[in-house]
Amino acid sequence: MTTIPPNTASATRSAAAERMRRHRERRQMGLRCVTLQVRDGEIEELIRRGLLRADMRNEVYEIREALYAHLDRTLRATP
Repeated sequence: MTTIPPNTASATRSAAAERMRRHRERRQMGLRCVTLQVRDGEIEELIRRGLLRADMRNEVYEIREALYAHLDRTLRATP
C-alpha cells in the first residue's frame, strides 16, 4: 500500500490574484493607488522644502516618501 505524502508546499498565487489581494487590502485601509507624473520643478521644490535630499532626486521610493510627507503636512485634517 502506498501513501501519498501531504502537500507541504504552500499554495502559490497567480500575479493577478496577488494584485487583487493588495488592492483589497489598500481599500480596507482607505487607500487608493494612483499613478502620478512629477515635474522636475516639483522635485526641486521638495528639495527646497527639506522633504527630499538632493542626492535622492532620481530615487522613485524617496520621491514618493517626500510626496507623502508633503501631503501629510498640507492636507492633514485638523481634529
